[in-house]
Amino acid sequence: MLHSLTSDDDRFRTIRFGTGLNLLVAERTDASTDTDSRNGAGKSSMVELLHFLLGARNEPKAVWAGEKLRDHTFRLKLDWPGRPETLTVTRSTTRPNRVTLDPDITRSSPGGLFEHAAEVSTKDWQWAMERDLYGVDSEGAEVSGRTLLSFAIRRVDAGGFLEPTRTFAQQSPHDAMVNLCHLFGLDVGLAARYRLLSNQEATRKKLVEAAKDPVWGKIVGRSAELRGEIGAIEQRVSELEHQIASFQVVPEYENIRREADELDRRIRSLRASEAVDRRNLQDMEQSVDEVAEPDDRYLESAYKQLNLILGQEVRRRFDDVRAFHETVVRNREKQLHEEISRLRRLLEERTRTRTRLGERQAALLHTLNSGGALDALNSLQYALAREQAHLESLRHRFQAAQALEASRREIEAKRLELEQEMVTDLEDRDTITFEASSLFNTYARRLYGDGKNPYLTFSPGKQRMQIEPKIEDDGSRGIHNMVIFCFDLTAAVIAHRAGRGPDFLVHDSHLYDGVDERQVARALQLAAEVTETERMQYIVTMNSDDLNKAVSMGFEANPYIIEPHLTDQPDGGLFGFRF
Repeated sequence: MLHSLTSDDDRFRTIRFGTGLNLLVAERTDASTDTDSRNGAGKSSMVELLHFLLGARNEPKAVWAGEKLRDHTFRLKLDWPGRPETLTVTRSTTRPNRVTLDPDITRSSPGGLFEHAAEVSTKDWQWAMERDLYGVDSEGAEVSGRTLLSFAIRRVDAGGFLEPTRTFAQQSPHDAMVNLCHLFGLDVGLAARYRLLSNQEATRKKLVEAAKDPVWGKIVGRSAELRGEIGAIEQRVSELEHQIASFQVVPEYENIRREADELDRRIRSLRASEAVDRRNLQDMEQSVDEVAEPDDRYLESAYKQLNLILGQEVRRRFDDVRAFHETVVRNREKQLHEEISRLRRLLEERTRTRTRLGERQAALLHTLNSGGALDALNSLQYALAREQAHLESLRHRFQAAQALEASRREIEAKRLELEQEMVTDLEDRDTITFEASSLFNTYARRLYGDGKNPYLTFSPGKQRMQIEPKIEDDGSRGIHNMVIFCFDLTAAVIAHRAGRGPDFLVHDSHLYDGVDERQVARALQLAAEVTETERMQYIVTMNSDDLNKAVSMGFEANPYIIEPHLTDQPDGGLFGFRF
């Protein structure tokens, strides 16, 4: 149980708690004006300070992190399981990551008479609460001590009163169910598997969406597309491997290539010269056919027709001219034959040279075609390595794509299997669930009589374990808040009986907003009776006018009102000053 909440600031008004029901009341004084308000009296701040001292992480917007509370130190005295003396927890706003425990209860076993105070980290303090207050077996368990504590001390600013089975607005329903299963004594491991499957499904959906993106799709991919791409790369790799296997490195590769190029140039030059010579040979052979001696016999016939007689002197000159022309013709014919013979010999020699050069060129080209330079081989090997790496990457992506596409079916199958396991487990634990359901039903009927149909169900589903508290209502806020009251009281009692939870429950006055005064009176009376019977503690903050309404309905409040009496005056709040 909690005993006291104090501070090193003299203005702070110490709160002292007792057993059973504790009412911390904020009153409206006779000196109050219309502008005064009890909203800043410190009711919710008390809840925040309890969380601060019970290991809450340092939050920039929390009440203890404000400028007005800088350099303040707060202390909480409470009972601790298995120890006869009270535990004092001290935490300063200047060093929020450290907590002083007196005595040091973070060790696994008590230190006897010589046990002293120790300063520990908030993480060690949180683990000590998980171990001792909630009976958690080992660090790193599926449940969270801070989450479990938030069901015992709900925070209005975090959205603690929005739903019965959640204690802050952004809380994962799976996280909430895991911790609630611990409080009610159900199989936490099965509930944690729901959370794991939910996380896997969320990841799968993100990857599926990423596969549709043109950029991220290159990382994730689709199996059908990847299968085709793998086939193309495999063919390319096979071709490169064959080229490398048959590749021969040719020594003096560049010299051989240059010689082959030079032979090709010479062969083309010989062919060009040969074409010119064959044309010349053709012209000369034609000229030989056209060579003939001059015929002058027509002169004598012509002279006869003219009745002219040629003299000897004329005849002798004609004979000289004829002889000269015959000599010229014979010389030309001889010269043409000699030139034809020369051209034929030249053509034959060029043919033989061209044939020889062609054979040498063919040998060089065969050498080049059968192998290559070392640089070419290195390039082929580099290309092969690159394609092989690409192929391996594609295969990994293909396996991942197949796994992603198959993961939906696997997750669905695991969910069905898990649902059946949870059904079996609940059947085995029907005594536990029946006890919790009976308590909730009893508490709710104490508030609303037999006219409502209250129930608390534990039902396994495909998505998660469902714990649903319900009181038949018309959607009013008041009944909704009383569902939370009955649910929290049920969970606290069940957990405390089994040693899985602390012996205190704390509610802020916001829980009673909108609640009919009859249900307020019955809820406070019920809490007083239950905590007395179960040897527990229920702490609730209330405005005096709401309490007076309950009193008017027959509730006797005086025995349960604790000090201090908070007021709406500047110095009447919990801190002794207004923020």
